[in-house]
Amino acid sequence: MKAFFLTAVALLFAGAAFTQPLTKADRKAAIKYINWSNKELKKSLKGLTAEQLNWKPGEDRWSPQDCMYHIAFSEGALRGALDQALAAPADPAAKAALEVTDEQVKMMITDRSNPVKTAQPFEPQNTGFKSLEAAKAAFKERRAMLIDLVKKADPDMRNHIVTLPFGKLDAYQFVLFIAGHTNRHTLQIEEVKASPGYPVGK
Repeated sequence: MKAFFLTAVALLFAGAAFTQPLTKADRKAAIKYINWSNKELKKSLKGLTAEQLNWKPGEDRWSPQDCMYHIAFSEGALRGALDQALAAPADPAAKAALEVTDEQVKMMITDRSNPVKTAQPFEPQNTGFKSLEAAKAAFKERRAMLIDLVKKADPDMRNHIVTLPFGKLDAYQFVLFIAGHTNRHTLQIEEVKASPGYPVGK
């Protein structure tokens, strides 16, 4: 009986060890990263003419406006995946099995040396946006909602798991992934602007 009791206690504390409550520093870091990605995107698009916004380095490449359409649409889709994970039961054991760090998540999603084929619904022409301003407005609204979620998130957020094609992240890391996705395509906009033949602004 004593052995059973000790085993039960050990398992209880082992389960507790898996739990990583969301800290005030975590929230602050995520919001800072989100706001930084917002500013970088805004800066990248600032002052571009209609010609520059619609210019493509090639027929199979995206223009800066295409990138903005994709970013805004993806923000909503990714948020849906996040909400689904947060609505599911917490899984501390699955969290304990994750080996990727927060910084690795940010590095992975922003690494432009790793091309990723975009799924058809996420292609700019399929997003439903008809103007840059509409995409910007949708993005701004969705970003405000993301920041609000981080501010009010349950301390148990890290024990909710998001399953992606390449692996799993905890819900907090997925917030970083969403912000990093914006930065990934902001870098793409900068690549377009640096391409030979890009129209010079007047």
